[in-house]
Amino acid sequence: MDRKIGAQYYTLRDFCKTIEDFDETCRKVKEIGYKTVQISGTPLGAAEMREVLDKYDLSVVTTHRGFEDFLKNLDEIIDYNKTLGCELCGVGSMPGEYRSSAGIEKFIQETNKAAKELKKEGMLFGYHNHAFEFAKLDGKRIMDRLIEETDPETVKFIVDTYWLQVGGVNPAEFIRNLGKRAMAIHFKDLIINPEKGFCQEMAEIGEGNLDWDAIIQACDDAGAKWALVEQDICNRDPFESMKMSYDYLTKKGFF
Repeated sequence: MDRKIGAQYYTLRDFCKTIEDFDETCRKVKEIGYKTVQISGTPLGAAEMREVLDKYDLSVVTTHRGFEDFLKNLDEIIDYNKTLGCELCGVGSMPGEYRSSAGIEKFIQETNKAAKELKKEGMLFGYHNHAFEFAKLDGKRIMDRLIEETDPETVKFIVDTYWLQVGGVNPAEFIRNLGKRAMAIHFKDLIINPEKGFCQEMAEIGEGNLDWDAIIQACDDAGAKWALVEQDICNRDPFESMKMSYDYLTKKGFF
């Protein structure tokens, strides 16, 4: 795995609504030490973002866009990712209308079709998991169907450690079994917060209960390419959260 730890900009989405804010966000991310990023949760255009990213020497390894864009605006998706300089075109989630036995079959067909077109442009389709994919429909987990029925050469996965744990799956074991299809990994920790009724929450890396030594080793064993810190909800300033995670991971060999 590339030890240049990345920043998932969905964590910083509230600071990426204007190009001026995006510039300041990139400055802070670079100052923390991050060298790669994922673009997600911003309405900004690829060309204007690329100019700022180049200014701070930040490279984009993947993006997240809505699945509808892959169905209706695939040429724009291709241009968007090419402009940003990344090959892995990610989908943040399967839309709700597909979450049935018949819907999953349709989603897989449409995913394979989009992925085939992306491959012609030297690009790959990336699916990001949550926990619902580990529900069983007709006796089989949704995730198992996604893995088995999509083209392994064109469809890769953006694996989220937090949501694996919520879904009742061992993150390290899942990543290792998925192998090189686990192309990007969202590093996200999980805590049980006694101050909020002992509910589970996302947390900075190293602050929660996930076994990061095992997860990092599994990423290496699987041949995953990139790790990106993500925290959808932060209980402090998101930039402080991103720094805490970065500082922890530097002690684990990242930089």
